[in-house]
Amino acid sequence: QVQFVESGGGSVEPGGSLRLSCTASGLDFRISTIKWYRQAPGKEREFVARIDGTGRRRDYADPVKGRFTMSRDNAKKTLSLQMNNLKPEDTGVYYCKADGYATWGQGTQVTVDS
Repeated sequence: QVQFVESGGGSVEPGGSLRLSCTASGLDFRISTIKWYRQAPGKEREFVARIDGTGRRRDYADPVKGRFTMSRDNAKKTLSLQMNNLKPEDTGVYYCKADGYATWGQGTQVTVDS
């Protein structure tokens, strides 16, 4: 059974930083492309970032380029999303998900507000 557990969310002021983590189980982690998504209140879930199985290819949505960095540790089956210079529009619930699997985690809440 595929599972994702996201953590690391919280409340910060604009310009602050957070580091989100995602732990995966039940899949061949090393070959899986993993994505981060987020969902703001009243809006649809949107793509944030993705990383391939090797960790060498990473892509980001335009609103987060230059501020967010995604990484992975295949030995620990974990992913991270380092978020710097956070803005109020980054507020939402953040989820990780693997390509080819329908499973979503419970998400972790990020709130950016002064």
